[in-house]
Amino acid sequence: MLSLIAEFAKEHGGLSADVIKKAFNATEEEFCHLVKRSLPLKPQIASVGSCCLVGAISNDVLYVANLGDSRAVLGRRVDEDKKKTVVAERLSTDHNVAVEEVRKEVEALHPDDSHIVVYTRGVWRIKGIIQVSRSIGDVYLKKPEFNRDPIYQHFGNPIPLKRPVMTAEPSIVFRKLRSEDLFLIFASDGLWEQLTDEAAVEIVFKNPRAGIAKRLVTAAIQEAAKKREMRYNDIKKIEKGIRRHFHDDITVIVIYLDHQKGSSNGRLKNNAIGCTCAPVDIFSRDADQAEADMLQTIS
Repeated sequence: MLSLIAEFAKEHGGLSADVIKKAFNATEEEFCHLVKRSLPLKPQIASVGSCCLVGAISNDVLYVANLGDSRAVLGRRVDEDKKKTVVAERLSTDHNVAVEEVRKEVEALHPDDSHIVVYTRGVWRIKGIIQVSRSIGDVYLKKPEFNRDPIYQHFGNPIPLKRPVMTAEPSIVFRKLRSEDLFLIFASDGLWEQLTDEAAVEIVFKNPRAGIAKRLVTAAIQEAAKKREMRYNDIKKIEKGIRRHFHDDITVIVIYLDHQKGSSNGRLKNNAIGCTCAPVDIFSRDADQAEADMLQTIS
């Protein structure tokens, strides 16, 4: 995705919302072609899909685009009563029908289908199947012809579609970066199901950079264990497939915005690499120590 954005930005003379949309469309189209080619041997690929979250910086402007319910949150420094603190600013839209606004959006697009969104297995789901309303893939919910394909009909339980019930149209937010913008957290919904935006931002703000992403993962799993009245070490021992019943998968990236690396007038360099500094790899020894330190603090 990022290579496509870079390619299209070069072709069109710079980064823009249209360039990002073009990259998302190209990714979706290529995946649909892959599904068509693979269907005879792997019919289940028609039901494969993924959320997508992208961030890019160009000329002091941050662009965030997403499909699904992964989320980008900015940590911004504020001064309150001569004390430096941080506030969370959400930069993406959760395309999940658990959100009433998204649910109403989907229902408005399908006024002739009273069962477009139904409450089942404890949550709201589109056609009783999926919670997210936008994604890459999930072509069986986007392309009616896949539901009519004999190969796919033999594989699963296709639902009749008059029109697509999901899209790959990204939500895009862009804003000028400011000197008080400190860092960005990009994470899958597994993190945000356990931690609020504010809690995640506080953790990043108050702790060392090294291993910070794994520290967030640790905090989320700790919360999941607490909800089940379990110990952290016990939930960690559960096999991955079974653990999905205790918490969703968790992927986290933290990017620090180092404004001091910009030019002498305080502006960020145009090159995104010149104005950001990624933390140490989350699997480094520093990260393991961060996990141990955090568990000691919690206990």
